[in-house]
Amino acid sequence: MSKLTDFSRGIVIGSAIGLVGGIAGSHLYQKKQNLSPDEILNQIKKSFLEEGPIEGSWISFETKPLRKFAIRMNGVEGGITRLEDGKLVAYEFLADVKTGSVLTIDRLAM
Repeated sequence: MSKLTDFSRGIVIGSAIGLVGGIAGSHLYQKKQNLSPDEILNQIKKSFLEEGPIEGSWISFETKPLRKFAIRMNGVEGGITRLEDGKLVAYEFLADVKTGSVLTIDRLAM
Protein backbone atom coordinates (compact mmCIF):
# COMPACT_ATOMS: atom_id res chain seq x y z
CA MET A 1 0.00 0.00 0.00
CA SER A 2 2.94 2.33 0.70
CA LYS A 3 4.16 2.10 -2.92
CA LEU A 4 0.73 3.12 -4.25
CA THR A 5 0.62 6.13 -1.90
CA ASP A 6 4.12 7.22 -2.92
CA PHE A 7 3.20 6.84 -6.60
CA SER A 8 0.00 8.88 -6.15
CA ARG A 9 1.90 11.58 -4.28
CA GLY A 10 4.48 11.69 -7.09
CA ILE A 11 1.76 12.04 -9.73
CA VAL A 12 0.13 14.90 -7.82
CA ILE A 13 3.44 16.73 -7.29
CA GLY A 14 4.49 16.22 -10.93
CA SER A 15 1.12 17.45 -12.19
CA ALA A 16 1.29 20.53 -9.96
CA ILE A 17 4.81 21.37 -11.17
CA GLY A 18 3.73 20.91 -14.79
CA LEU A 19 0.69 23.13 -14.30
CA VAL A 20 2.68 25.92 -12.65
CA GLY A 21 5.38 25.66 -15.32
CA GLY A 22 2.79 25.80 -18.09
CA ILE A 23 1.11 28.87 -16.65
CA ALA A 24 4.44 30.66 -16.18
CA GLY A 25 5.58 29.76 -19.70
CA SER A 26 2.32 30.94 -21.22
CA HIS A 27 2.53 34.23 -19.34
CA LEU A 28 6.10 34.86 -20.51
CA TYR A 29 5.21 33.96 -24.10
CA GLN A 30 2.28 36.37 -24.16
CA LYS A 31 4.40 39.12 -22.62
CA LYS A 32 6.89 38.84 -25.51
CA GLN A 33 4.18 39.12 -28.18
CA ASN A 34 3.51 42.35 -30.06
CA LEU A 35 0.07 43.92 -30.12
CA SER A 36 -1.71 43.67 -33.44
CA PRO A 37 -2.17 46.91 -35.40
CA ASP A 38 -5.94 46.58 -34.90
CA GLU A 39 -5.50 46.42 -31.12
CA ILE A 40 -3.26 49.49 -31.18
CA LEU A 41 -5.72 51.44 -33.34
CA ASN A 42 -8.63 50.46 -31.08
CA GLN A 43 -6.74 51.73 -28.01
CA ILE A 44 -6.02 55.06 -29.67
CA LYS A 45 -9.56 55.39 -31.06
CA LYS A 46 -10.95 54.73 -27.57
CA SER A 47 -8.95 57.68 -26.23
CA PHE A 48 -10.13 59.97 -29.05
CA LEU A 49 -13.75 58.88 -28.63
CA GLU A 50 -13.70 60.17 -25.05
CA GLU A 51 -13.49 63.70 -26.51
CA GLY A 52 -15.91 63.28 -29.40
CA PRO A 53 -16.85 61.31 -32.52
CA ILE A 54 -14.32 60.15 -35.10
CA GLU A 55 -14.81 60.52 -38.85
CA GLY A 56 -12.21 57.96 -39.91
CA SER A 57 -9.07 56.08 -38.92
CA TRP A 58 -6.28 54.03 -40.46
CA ILE A 59 -3.18 52.12 -39.44
CA SER A 60 -0.29 50.56 -41.33
CA PHE A 61 0.16 46.82 -40.91
CA GLU A 62 3.89 47.13 -41.64
CA THR A 63 6.12 47.62 -38.65
CA LYS A 64 9.21 49.73 -39.01
CA PRO A 65 12.29 49.81 -36.82
CA LEU A 66 12.70 52.99 -34.79
CA ARG A 67 15.52 54.40 -32.76
CA LYS A 68 15.38 57.22 -30.23
CA PHE A 69 18.89 57.80 -28.95
CA ALA A 70 19.96 54.41 -27.48
CA ILE A 71 16.43 52.93 -27.43
CA ARG A 72 15.45 50.63 -30.30
CA MET A 73 11.86 49.55 -30.94
CA ASN A 74 9.39 48.71 -33.67
CA GLY A 75 6.50 50.99 -34.50
CA VAL A 76 3.46 51.39 -36.71
CA GLU A 77 2.01 54.53 -38.28
CA GLY A 78 -1.63 55.47 -38.24
CA GLY A 79 -4.10 58.30 -38.28
CA ILE A 80 -7.43 59.58 -36.97
CA THR A 81 -9.70 62.21 -38.55
CA ARG A 82 -12.51 64.06 -36.85
CA LEU A 83 -14.49 67.29 -36.96
CA GLU A 84 -13.34 70.07 -34.65
CA ASP A 85 -15.21 73.39 -34.74
CA GLY A 86 -16.78 72.41 -38.06
CA LYS A 87 -13.42 71.68 -39.70
CA LEU A 88 -11.94 68.30 -40.55
CA VAL A 89 -8.74 67.72 -38.58
CA ALA A 90 -6.36 64.80 -39.06
CA TYR A 91 -3.98 63.35 -36.49
CA GLU A 92 -1.07 61.14 -37.51
CA PHE A 93 0.63 59.00 -34.89
CA LEU A 94 3.48 56.57 -34.43
CA ALA A 95 2.91 53.82 -31.85
CA ASP A 96 5.10 51.17 -30.22
CA VAL A 97 4.04 47.64 -31.30
CA LYS A 98 4.93 46.04 -27.93
CA THR A 99 2.87 48.33 -25.69
CA GLY A 100 0.63 50.31 -28.04
CA SER A 101 1.99 53.52 -26.52
CA VAL A 102 1.82 56.59 -28.74
CA LEU A 103 5.37 57.73 -29.42
CA THR A 104 4.51 60.80 -31.49
CA ILE A 105 1.29 62.46 -32.59
CA ASP A 106 0.89 65.40 -34.97
CA ARG A 107 -2.23 67.45 -35.64
CA LEU A 108 -2.74 68.31 -39.30
CA ALA A 109 -5.35 70.90 -40.27
CA MET A 110 -7.07 70.09 -43.55
